[in-house]
Amino acid sequence: MNSTSTTRPDTSDMVRFHRVFREALGCAAQIVGSASSDDAERVACVSSYYANVLALLHAHHEGEDELLWPKLMTRAPEHADLVARVSGQHEGVLTWLEAAEARLAEWVAEPNVDRGAALASALATLGAELGLHLDDEERHILPLAADYLTVEEWNELPAHGMRTFSGDKPWLVIGLIQEQMPPEAVAEMEAHMPPPIRDFWTNAGRPQFQGFVAQLRG
Repeated sequence: MNSTSTTRPDTSDMVRFHRVFREALGCAAQIVGSASSDDAERVACVSSYYANVLALLHAHHEGEDELLWPKLMTRAPEHADLVARVSGQHEGVLTWLEAAEARLAEWVAEPNVDRGAALASALATLGAELGLHLDDEERHILPLAADYLTVEEWNELPAHGMRTFSGDKPWLVIGLIQEQMPPEAVAEMEAHMPPPIRDFWTNAGRPQFQGFVAQLRG
């Protein structure tokens, strides 16, 4: 059923979320290149950053596969070909995502120049392939989602992502997302956090994030 009979979800928040991936993968050559094999602390910081970004991408696409595409296929059959085409791009992205994870593991095991170059190349390739998919999603799918999903259904996506995120730094995810949000959206996000999560984020998570990105980008 078309959701225009009720409040429409603001699907533009997905554009801001996509920027997390666009920026992280777009600066891979600079960030990976900043870590030398004799600086174990720097290698650990960079590798942790990308391991968590890649884990977030897994969770994000798995959430769409479960919660977005089936609803659109059922409720917007006139757009089934478009939805099938864009959703089918996940398979190709997954190939490049797994390749980047493999190059990351190799670099962590032996962070030499050649493996660093291979990792940077894999991340850049993933970024390029993912960017084409995100362009299609933002141009074609987000307007459909605004029409055919309810606010509650749309809000299930970020909740699913955080619930299934397999990285070891959930505070990094929160911080990276908040960097893309205007102050009023950040305030609203924090106001709707469950109290234990809000307390953790305020007292420990935000300082950890700020320290980590200062080290990463310094």
